[in-house]
Amino acid sequence: MSGRVGDLSPKQAEALEQFRQRIQDILPQLPAQHDHFLLRWLRARNFNVQKSEAMLRKHLEFRKQMKVDIIITDWRPPEVIEKYLSGGMCGYDREGSPIWYDVIGPMDPKGLFLSAPKQDFIKSKIRDCEMLSKECSLQSQRLGRIVEGITMIYDVDGLGLKHLWKPAIETFGEMFEENYPEGLKRLFVIKANWQEVLLKHIDAEELPVIYGGTLTDPDGDPRCRTRINHVGPVPPSYYVRDHVNVDYEQCTVVKRGSSQQLDYEILFPGCVLRWQFATESADIGFGVFLKDRKGEWRKAAQMQEVLPSQRYNAHLVPEDGSLTCEQPGVYVLRFDNTYSIFQAKRVSFTVDVLLPDHMPSPEAGGGVQRRTSCGHPEP
Repeated sequence: MSGRVGDLSPKQAEALEQFRQRIQDILPQLPAQHDHFLLRWLRARNFNVQKSEAMLRKHLEFRKQMKVDIIITDWRPPEVIEKYLSGGMCGYDREGSPIWYDVIGPMDPKGLFLSAPKQDFIKSKIRDCEMLSKECSLQSQRLGRIVEGITMIYDVDGLGLKHLWKPAIETFGEMFEENYPEGLKRLFVIKANWQEVLLKHIDAEELPVIYGGTLTDPDGDPRCRTRINHVGPVPPSYYVRDHVNVDYEQCTVVKRGSSQQLDYEILFPGCVLRWQFATESADIGFGVFLKDRKGEWRKAAQMQEVLPSQRYNAHLVPEDGSLTCEQPGVYVLRFDNTYSIFQAKRVSFTVDVLLPDHMPSPEAGGGVQRRTSCGHPEP
């Protein structure tokens, strides 16, 4: 099976060669090294080699932060996501590409986001993307040619206003084009005459009966539920906010148009920062940064980004996260409300620092020091 691409213009072929040379240091860390994979990043940035390189290097940081390489084997979604987040992979189109179904209509976005942290939904979608990438690689081996993109069938039967709930839209629209470019070969949004259209691209034996084909589960189920998750409303018993009580150690108000920072001086590599936080009535931005010296306030842009800052729906589900600090330094946990023009955010939080097992306790001469710096508006 060849990974070379022969239908490039001379200028594109030159850009590909330059791109490969510029990323020699990270090439072994990539999930694939063939030309087809590298061309995804070049096409996503219109063959601008410098921008493509920046995009790919940022993707590697993303893989490291989200532990993408082990997300299929070492992470499992919460039960509520497994049961009530719709969709699944089922069959192959006529070019051999995997088919993914998103069955949107019956899904309960608000119920889901009241039942699990936003990060778990992001991880779940990353896991889906990685499974599809792996299946494309397996198909490439089976067919003896590169299989890159997937076919997606977007079943919007029953789509309504409940699906326009803002937190869900923001979450599912995040970061995937930045990290899985050119992965979608064909998208079908099911509406009038859709069965006839699907059968032009998918053999009947690869298409579930419910979508106009002949494929069923072994028990005869026309919806192929063992492979495609068809869901309904989320039972309120899954809602987290009403069932989980956390005793937070501190509480603070982050003013409108402002941010608040917590400084933690980490003396030993391998220490773990762990945080829990919740807000009262609205979301809050949160990220982790690294700076040289404690006690000196810095803007986010003046610090090294360790965990990218993003907005969390901590008013719906309390957030719980951790970070292994690979190098000593001053780690800054930053609550961001700079985007809010009118509303201050009340945040309850607890932060713990766990020492590596082989290091002495703080009383024995090691440990961490904490300093809080807060309330600085940023432009």
